[in-house]
Amino acid sequence: MKYVLVTGGVVSGLGKGVTASSIGVVLKACGLRVTSIKIDPYLNTDAGTMSPFEHGEVFVLDDGGEVDLDLGNYERFLDVTLTRDNNITTGKIYQSVLDKERRGDYLGKTVQVVPHITDAIKTWIESVSLIPVDGKVGPADVCVIELGGTVGDIESMPFIEALRQLSFSVGQENFCLIHVSLIPVLGVVGEQKTKPTQHSVRELRALGLTPHLLACRSAQPLLENTKEKLSQFCHVAAGNILNIHDVPNIWHVPLLLRNQNAHHSILQQLNLLSIAMPPDLRDWTKMAETYDNLTNSVRIAMVGKYVGLTDSYLSVVKALLHACVACSLKPSIDWIAASDLEDDSAKLTPEAHAAAWETLKNAACVLVPGGFGDRGVKGMILAAKYARENNVPYLGICLGMQISVIEFARSLLSLERADSTEFDEHTPNPVVVFMPEGSRTHMGSTMRLGSRRTLFQTPDCITSKLYHNSEYVDERHRHRYEVNPDVIGILEEAGLKLLGKDDSGRRMEILELPSHPFYVGVQFHPEFKSRPGKPSALFLGLILAATGQLETYLDRHPNTS
Repeated sequence: MKYVLVTGGVVSGLGKGVTASSIGVVLKACGLRVTSIKIDPYLNTDAGTMSPFEHGEVFVLDDGGEVDLDLGNYERFLDVTLTRDNNITTGKIYQSVLDKERRGDYLGKTVQVVPHITDAIKTWIESVSLIPVDGKVGPADVCVIELGGTVGDIESMPFIEALRQLSFSVGQENFCLIHVSLIPVLGVVGEQKTKPTQHSVRELRALGLTPHLLACRSAQPLLENTKEKLSQFCHVAAGNILNIHDVPNIWHVPLLLRNQNAHHSILQQLNLLSIAMPPDLRDWTKMAETYDNLTNSVRIAMVGKYVGLTDSYLSVVKALLHACVACSLKPSIDWIAASDLEDDSAKLTPEAHAAAWETLKNAACVLVPGGFGDRGVKGMILAAKYARENNVPYLGICLGMQISVIEFARSLLSLERADSTEFDEHTPNPVVVFMPEGSRTHMGSTMRLGSRRTLFQTPDCITSKLYHNSEYVDERHRHRYEVNPDVIGILEEAGLKLLGKDDSGRRMEILELPSHPFYVGVQFHPEFKSRPGKPSALFLGLILAATGQLETYLDRHPNTS
């Protein structure tokens, strides 16, 4: 196995994830098979319990793993299906070592960070890198490892030491280290400063790792004298100093790397030049340039809880981007804090209330994404009601589907106190209830997680047609509450159709309002499987409906499974 390690210095949030993904894209374009590992040095065993405000969205994998959003970047860029073990955390490593210690596996030895923790990290990396993630048989050629955080952090020290040992044990030609660093520009002088990067590289070398390539983040392209200075003081060849300056969209980053011959430097270090082909990035180039040249846009109202941090809905944003580009449009997302739409907001913050409603009314479609807890729920219900009554295309995902059921029950069934037991345990009309699932992969967990099959109840519905009239669809889930099976009858009598169910027939997965141009709710999360060039069917449907093209599209694409 050949390893490419991506570390970061100076500050966090430099774009290591996009850099690591882009390196993978370029190596894949050279005809190599690529897998990825993300190391998160925090103590949580996974990202499942972390607030989106704290760490961005929780990305869900096919196997139910709740992981860092960078794994979403890897899946989208490389078009692979990763496992929960591709995300290593300090919590997972310590837990596995402590479990072994309790079982007596260490035969009475004193258990220490070195060698026991570092050995566990190395073993984990070596075993996970062999798992095929691209649907083919046998292990990949290259494993790209991203070490989260910043070099010098106390919490990442055991990982740095383990990676140092790994580089030594696998040998020079099987290990390539790329250090991502910041080149700031200070004040009016506008001089590009190399000192922070020099210190960062010095720290890395003091820990026993020497970078083979430097990936320098900057607002503007690097000047030649900056490169020379970096080469001289960081002990890296000038040809191996890559400049990842700001670009119009992140699809340009693999092209930026290719144009600087990053692939050649990496392949040379890994002794792969003889088997690799020149990178074929024609499709990627076309995609990046197409997006840059788009002029028309579509306004999408995103009504959610965590709108203050767009990373909270990163996969939804990317799925909208993929769908819009497929329709030759740029997404113009209007973020609306659900609580601003509520009646209470009219009294407390009238300006925010008026602005939120004006934004909602100017949008071509409405999307209510997933979330937990009752904050903002009243506002989401109002948004769903507005979309339903005014024939505005609506897509409700997870919580968004439950919201549409609550709104429908209150407005059209006159069940004024209809609610989810998540928000009101004592509601007399529980239309959404707690439906735990005994999971084989998550012992003792109540969350329904990972890929599950949804069976269409009829081919005669928009959703089934968007999925090319397939009899079923496999999508990823992350929820505890579902539509109450006992109320399906009265909902359907009033006109709301539940068109997708799980294989038991008890769990409602898809709803539509046939009297509406596009009013769809899904219990699963279609955004997690959207890819550039292969948009999610439901997001595509939403954008087509918002631009009046849905019927034409469905007529043009005959129902083929």
